[in-house]
Amino acid sequence: MIKTLGGRRLSRTSSHKKATLRALVTSLLLHEKIKTTVAKAKELRRVADRIITQAKKGDHHLVRRTIQDKVVFRKLIEVIAPRYTERHGGFTQIFRLERRRGDNSEVSLIRLVS
Repeated sequence: MIKTLGGRRLSRTSSHKKATLRALVTSLLLHEKIKTTVAKAKELRRVADRIITQAKKGDHHLVRRTIQDKVVFRKLIEVIAPRYTERHGGFTQIFRLERRRGDNSEVSLIRLVS
């Protein structure tokens, strides 16, 4: 499960933050890159790295609590986790792109490292 003790609040309640991060990490693992704000990307990096590490260790029951989509779960176990067997961390990269026109917030691209 996603722990919400530390980190950024993202102007949400703890349950809303947990749901947002769960959806973001599911999208990231499915598409392997997504565009989001810098603050959300920095929080997402923490969650995604922990999920991939747990999948590498074989803690599938812990991963399944967060990743509830069967297709994404299977992709994580069969494709993504074996890709990072030699890597000890840092599975994501954040690239700052531009400022969003509507509210001037910084937008970034977060992707899985090849």
